[in-house]
Amino acid sequence: MDLSFLRPLYAVEGPVVSVHLDTSREDQDADKRIELVWNGLRKHLEDAGVDTATLDAVAAAVGGSPEIVGPQGESLYAADGQLLAVHTLSAPPAADRAVAGPVADVLETVLDRDRQLPYVVVALDRQGGDIDAYAVGTFDPARSRSYNGSTLHITRVKAGGPSKASYHRRTENVWDRNTAGVAEEIAQAVASVEASVVFVGGDDKATAVLRDQPVLAALDVSIVDVSGGRGGEDALASLRTSVDAALAEASARAHEEAFARYTAAAGSGAGISSIPAVTEALAEGRVETLLLSADRSGEPAKWSSAAEPLRVTSAPEALGTSGAEAFSMSAAALLLRAATLSDAGFTEIPEGQSAADGCAATLRY
Repeated sequence: MDLSFLRPLYAVEGPVVSVHLDTSREDQDADKRIELVWNGLRKHLEDAGVDTATLDAVAAAVGGSPEIVGPQGESLYAADGQLLAVHTLSAPPAADRAVAGPVADVLETVLDRDRQLPYVVVALDRQGGDIDAYAVGTFDPARSRSYNGSTLHITRVKAGGPSKASYHRRTENVWDRNTAGVAEEIAQAVASVEASVVFVGGDDKATAVLRDQPVLAALDVSIVDVSGGRGGEDALASLRTSVDAALAEASARAHEEAFARYTAAAGSGAGISSIPAVTEALAEGRVETLLLSADRSGEPAKWSSAAEPLRVTSAPEALGTSGAEAFSMSAAALLLRAATLSDAGFTEIPEGQSAADGCAATLRY
């Protein structure tokens, strides 16, 4: 995953407030629950010495996305009385948490973004299809199109007669032409968000014809059949439910594949694990992809500085001349800053897999 979206957070001087909380809206008491959680986090930040202007900036934005019903979370960042960023999370964070530190503590945001994929949803029938393209980190489609070709003679007849064969051929020709048009729209939708997977729900025969379209065969994406499709609110609701489940499965597969690539790299000396090994490689700009576990239990604190953000050490003395300006934060916060500012990527270590210190990396050289 590309971490460049985090760069603005590292361009400001600390202290930076990082807030992560559950903003799910699954009952009528959601607003009150969110308010109570935020009040508790605000009190914690006040006790830590955070100024009122910065807390007010967060308070004005906290609350998730009221128009989105269901599980969700939120990450907010602020400094010097200004809101720096707000990220709606696709799922609640593991725990409600707020911290003020020299740099932003972004692991919850990064994990949520990394678990998402850019994708396209197609609701298909023999008349055409509705095609929605979703970029990473968005709830609403970045591109939405409906394709409806000719519907003349779209239903095949069962009776015999001298015109039966030509009637069927015309029906199938129209059907093929409509599906070809949908395929072109899908290709454009995939390109618009750089989608890695296309979910198709709807008429089985139309789906089979769609898969045979040359324009789709040329795409480097997975095409996954799901239930639901066109045909009213129930069909669309079924489509959304099945897409969400299939999306979670696709994300899990992508992480297992990424970890397999790391394992192969480690076997050839191009992959390393443990915080000491990874921090050394980050300082030298050799990390291609940083891997971290979501489990923060037992996570150590490390040291770094504003002057040398790529250097992460176990003691301030190890920073040399920068030691006088050294500060301590959680290892994940400092590792992610170093990875972002050295243009490294990120992927989560999947549940069930492990690496020393919950930390690993593949190397550029």
